[in-house]
Amino acid sequence: MARAPLLWSLAGLLAALALPWYALQEGLGSGAWLAGLWSSEDEASGLAQVVAHGRPWLAPPLLALLAGLVLSLVPLPRERRGNALLAVAALGIAAFAAQALAIGLRGWTADWLNALLGELDARQFGIGAGGTVVLVSLLSLLAIGLALRGAFGGDAFVAGAVTAVAASIVLFTAWPVLRILLQAFQDGDGGLAPGLLATRLATEKIWSLRCLAGGGRCGVAWNTLFLALACGAGTTALGLAFALVVTRTGFAFKRTLRVLTVLPIITPPFVIGLALILVFGRAGLVNQLLEWSMGVPPTRWIYGFQGVFLAQLFAFTPVAFLVLIGVVEGVSPTLEEASQTLRADRWATFATVSLPLMRPGLANAFLVGFIESIADFGNPIVLGGDFGVLSTEIYFAVVGAQLDYGRAAALALLLLAFALGAFFLQRQVVGTRSYATISGKGDAGLPAVLPDRARRAAQWVALPWAAMTLLLYGFAFVGGLVKVWGRDYTPTLDHYAKAFSVERTADGLIWTGAAWNSFWTTVKLAAIAAPLTAALGLLAAWLIVRQRFAGRAALEFATLLSFAVPGTVIGVAYVFAFNVPPLEITGTALILVLCFVFRNMPVGVRAGVAAMSQIDRSLDEASATLRGRAPQTLALVVLPLLRPAMVGALVYGFVRAVTTVSAVVFLVTAEYELATTYIILRVINGDYGLAIAYSCALIVLMLAAILLIQLLVGERRLGRRAAQPEAQSEGGRA
Repeated sequence: MARAPLLWSLAGLLAALALPWYALQEGLGSGAWLAGLWSSEDEASGLAQVVAHGRPWLAPPLLALLAGLVLSLVPLPRERRGNALLAVAALGIAAFAAQALAIGLRGWTADWLNALLGELDARQFGIGAGGTVVLVSLLSLLAIGLALRGAFGGDAFVAGAVTAVAASIVLFTAWPVLRILLQAFQDGDGGLAPGLLATRLATEKIWSLRCLAGGGRCGVAWNTLFLALACGAGTTALGLAFALVVTRTGFAFKRTLRVLTVLPIITPPFVIGLALILVFGRAGLVNQLLEWSMGVPPTRWIYGFQGVFLAQLFAFTPVAFLVLIGVVEGVSPTLEEASQTLRADRWATFATVSLPLMRPGLANAFLVGFIESIADFGNPIVLGGDFGVLSTEIYFAVVGAQLDYGRAAALALLLLAFALGAFFLQRQVVGTRSYATISGKGDAGLPAVLPDRARRAAQWVALPWAAMTLLLYGFAFVGGLVKVWGRDYTPTLDHYAKAFSVERTADGLIWTGAAWNSFWTTVKLAAIAAPLTAALGLLAAWLIVRQRFAGRAALEFATLLSFAVPGTVIGVAYVFAFNVPPLEITGTALILVLCFVFRNMPVGVRAGVAAMSQIDRSLDEASATLRGRAPQTLALVVLPLLRPAMVGALVYGFVRAVTTVSAVVFLVTAEYELATTYIILRVINGDYGLAIAYSCALIVLMLAAILLIQLLVGERRLGRRAAQPEAQSEGGRA
């Protein structure tokens, strides 16, 4: 415990001595900053900024590190060392945050500071490598101090993990979201006016219930709530049906069904809406067929609640499936065999043993579906018609003629209230019961065969849905192989050639296609973001389920914060928060990666929480008895049992990074153009063929990525017997 604070204190002091404190325009790679490490105001280290460039406000964090170094060398009792390190680190972090927020590009950032302290001639840019390492070192000293005082069972790893997760969520989720939401209480001049929130929310357009009386439309708040409840229930039912068919039946095409299940999640947002319009729209194939065969005039039924609901079921059922597949696989066969030994038939076993043990997964799947629905922007904007929801209202408030950030923030607060309500409902449903089914004992049982009624119900639900998915994607694929859908169906590969052409020259291959730049940028950033998303999400889930500490429930809800806010709000919030010091990262690849990670992390958290709820604590206790420390237990005991959740988190993190639009539409630049923004621009220009061709290429890419992830992570094996034969799985009576 004395060595760790020594190393972190030295790391922070070395960074303050040898790295630029502020961010550099060209980055650290060029090495040109080495010449100005002491002399140049822009490139100087933290110590040089204090001594040579008149920035004494940077001294307190450095003095805190120096004090940490001294405390690590002086012999002290454990608790006294912990108290001292905790106090020193907390003061250093507070001083660091205060100076970073108080001084910006034009001196003091607030008028009251000017009035209190006078004009400040100096200025500060965004924090660079030196400042970042100093902050990380101070946070590490804080975690070590907490562990030395006995918090988190005295485990420094757990203390560090909680500190890292909490700090990252505060910095990259809570801070930008709260900064944009604060505008709900401000007037046009930036003055605080709390009463404006009630004025902005108390409108008929938000709360009207005329639709129930048949005299008009319901308000966007009720539309959002009704749609989210329907979507949460529908996606959970469909996800459970697919999970049961894949894991508990002898269906011959399970791998194909898995691929079809995740197809919607690996599709750019507008493709599902476009395919539904091609099939069910006024000029779609179904309406044309009905008019030709029965004389039924074409209708616009696909636009409105039913169209958005259908599109969201296609889009979010895969998320529910990814959450539930591990839960269904984790139900202990031993408990099911015990039920049958007590003469319960297969239906009674399924209804009273298997299904109740899946309750954490079902509740988490509903929560994810509910939150995905209220935050969805792409499907309502394409298929909503006159059916307005909160996310589209927020979008029009931000980018429309209104340009009313206050109203957008007020509506986003309402979305957060809905998300908070769903979160507490989920916790109430799951309760405090134990759902652990995976223990340290080897499970030699075989999963119980589904009763015939449940098997038929699951197949009648899942297989037609899979067929509809295949049909929609078939039309989308064909749309990229014809000249102009609806007018000229001449087969052609021109769209693919325009997007992905390659020429061979004397200097080698040249990627001449119009889509290559955005394609490679998207692949690179998604490959970086996916493992970070999964690692942070599963680590947070482990802390939430396995550790007991003050603020655990608040941390759990904070992980959902970015998920509950529409992507457009997240994008605007990131621009507001990170376009000026202390973090100037707008226009860089880093802000895109951070947006991907913290926007998509909640699915990994929920999948991890659901899967970990089934793993008995006795495994952790056995590891501790054998002197296994927390990181060893996590890496060697828990993670191998979380392979389904790990696959779900990695897959979701990668494909959402590739397919997201609303969260990054305000963050992309010419240098870092993403595939989805390129596709949207093609759609706006009417080039549907190229857009669909590019989308199909992305689908192939993500299918390959999913197969690679499954191959690398592997499968979780809980039992010791061979899998039961298909004949047995289909035979017998309920």
